[in-house]
Amino acid sequence: MANHKSAIKRIRSNDVKRLRNKLQHKTARNAIRDLRVESDKKKAEKSLNNVLSLVDKLAKKNIIHRNKASNLKSKLVKMVAAM
Repeated sequence: MANHKSAIKRIRSNDVKRLRNKLQHKTARNAIRDLRVESDKKKAEKSLNNVLSLVDKLAKKNIIHRNKASNLKSKLVKMVAAM
């Protein structure tokens, strides 16, 4: 256990940030999963913008690596275009 007041605060703030990052990451993964199972092209195109935005936000906040975000976006755009 931490002995300094600042270390205790840091532990507390790290827990809050970890939970927030986990929620955002899980939300994006669920949106990607829903997009992949979508069969209607119109609905897929509509939700694609939302998913790409979520992925960009994850990369911007360093929750996922920027190259992973690029790979995800590329694959999803190709998948929707091929419908």
